[in-house]
Amino acid sequence: MLALETRASPGHTPGCVTFVLNDHSMAFTGDALLIRGCGRTDFQQGCAKTLYHSVHEKIFTLPGDCLIYPAHDYHGLTVSTVEEERTLNPRLTLSCEEFVKVMDNLNLPKPQQIDFAVPANLRCGIQTAPS
Repeated sequence: MLALETRASPGHTPGCVTFVLNDHSMAFTGDALLIRGCGRTDFQQGCAKTLYHSVHEKIFTLPGDCLIYPAHDYHGLTVSTVEEERTLNPRLTLSCEEFVKVMDNLNLPKPQQIDFAVPANLRCGIQTAPS
């Protein structure tokens, strides 16, 4: 029987979770761990230090051959493994201190829909009717 374990993996946002198949063969990491990257931490109450610890303690502790499926990828990649990300992820192979410095200095542009998306996310997507 297949089942999913839900692991809290905050950092990108406080509510991020990773779903792990009960045999530890697959993990669905949302925006916490991407292929050769990770979710940004500069909005939606994100925290780089929390994200670092979430990935290292909740995802990188899975078996090396565990398949990683992120929420999305900007380069068309769909799957990686825990071992690949543990050894090749340019951000998450850094020390926690170095990771926080990198994340704090990404200077990414503000997402176009952020002023609409964040309030909706905080309300679980529930929209208020216009008055």
